[in-house]
Amino acid sequence: MLAGFVSVMVIVLVCAGIITFNSVSTLLKNKAEGQMKQTVNQANGRLEALIHQIDTLTLQAVNDSNLQRLMLASASGEGISFSERQSLLQTANQIQSYTSGVTSVEVYSRMYSRLFPLDEQSLSDKLNMAWIERADQEMGKLVWIGIDPKDTESVLAIRRINLVDRWFSNGGYLLIRMNRTYFEFKDPQTNGQERMLLADSAARPIVADGAGITDLSGLQQTGSQSVEFGQQRYILVKQTSEETGWTLLILYPESDITEGISTLRLAVVAAGAIGFVLFVIMSFLLSTMITRPILRLMKAMRNTRQGVLTPNPSIAYTTELNDLNTTYNQMVDSMNHLIKLVYEKEILQSRTELQALQAQINPHFLYNTLEALYWSLQGKDEEELADLVVAMSDLFRYVISSPSKDEWVTVGEELEHIEHYLRIMGIRFGDRLAWRIEAEDGYRSIRMPKLLIQPLVENAILHGLEGKIGQGLVTVQVELSSAEAPALRVSVCDDGPGIDDSTLQAILESNQPGRASSGKRTGMGISNVKRRIQLYYSAESSCGLTINSKIGQGTCVHLELPILEEG
Repeated sequence: MLAGFVSVMVIVLVCAGIITFNSVSTLLKNKAEGQMKQTVNQANGRLEALIHQIDTLTLQAVNDSNLQRLMLASASGEGISFSERQSLLQTANQIQSYTSGVTSVEVYSRMYSRLFPLDEQSLSDKLNMAWIERADQEMGKLVWIGIDPKDTESVLAIRRINLVDRWFSNGGYLLIRMNRTYFEFKDPQTNGQERMLLADSAARPIVADGAGITDLSGLQQTGSQSVEFGQQRYILVKQTSEETGWTLLILYPESDITEGISTLRLAVVAAGAIGFVLFVIMSFLLSTMITRPILRLMKAMRNTRQGVLTPNPSIAYTTELNDLNTTYNQMVDSMNHLIKLVYEKEILQSRTELQALQAQINPHFLYNTLEALYWSLQGKDEEELADLVVAMSDLFRYVISSPSKDEWVTVGEELEHIEHYLRIMGIRFGDRLAWRIEAEDGYRSIRMPKLLIQPLVENAILHGLEGKIGQGLVTVQVELSSAEAPALRVSVCDDGPGIDDSTLQAILESNQPGRASSGKRTGMGISNVKRRIQLYYSAESSCGLTINSKIGQGTCVHLELPILEEG
């Protein structure tokens, strides 16, 4: 149950963390991208302002009346004096005075000869003819050339001078030279970590934001947003000016963007870990509150299955488990009460049955003994009668004593009783009866149920020797059994005529005391002894009664009695 709760919580935390992380990281990236676009727009606006300023100043210069007059005269083939050419300095100063970025202003005729400054250089020596043709195509619009191939620290721009009085025909060219530093600008709102680059149409850096950069074609042509520049990863945002053809590039460090995402990832992981630990602790406490009483109840039930019915005193934290535990304890109390009643009833029933079996022996024994006494009184003198009366007195005292107090006796006491009984039977049968009792002294102190051997001896005399002609021998032998458990083997044998197989089978199957016999030899003694052994030794597997008999050779009855510890 705890594993299930933890698994569900882990899945919930992981899903919630992934969704939160993706949402917030996307929001941060979009915000950073929007901020970078805003920065590009602002920077491009400032660049356009600078370009527009130069464009306005040069447009005013080419429309100046003095410049128009001189360029019209040059186009008409008229000569221009030195002083007239020197007057163009005023036009150049007017442009330079309004902006600090312009380093020089040059004026060329339509035939590419320089009118100002005062030297004889040609425009074709300064510029590639493609740019001159481009200026002609633009019809007086300012054309931004970019980095001067002959001076990398200068930026060039050219404008054709249209003659107003001659239908805006070509009257010459105005060449502007500016310093690269004029275009270096920084957004005051930036943190200084982003890099601004400006490349002309040939990918030459106008603004390099660092030394050693000579070519920006890779950044200018790439379509990827994430680039590597100067051994660092950047997010690239670029914008090309339609007026100049220059490209403004802004490099924003990826680390600045991913820093917030990394912090967010750490926060999500930390929150997930703390939540997981707290959930595990709470789940463990909750499951312990539920499972511990159940485990205690299961342990008590296992003890019940093993025969130990003990109540479960533990107190649960939930009403349902308390009710279950209370119900179980009530069931245990009821079962213990019932078991006690059944146990006492069984003990009482067994004791009653034992007493009944023992009482069954007494009249039977008395009947046989009195019959033997009747035959013994004939022809006996007073001394023999006195011995007989003493023997019978001891015999009756042993037999008639309270069974509830003397259910168990020693082997020696049982053999002494057998000795008295055989003496009485010897008076009746005279020389026809001989007996032998064999038992080591160490076995005589072992306890056994009372009157187990006497019915067997009685049967041996009455059914084994009574119909025999001549002397008969009855042997009672006590020895250790060959069984694995410690036990005594009591054997009662006679050398009478023996028992046939059918009669022996009937005797062995007779388990009920008092069961009617089918013949003289079956009697009640065997079944009575077997039943008493079952009652006395119900828990022992090594006890039992066996009969061996052969016609003409006699009969032996063997008792296997476990040696029980005293007490």
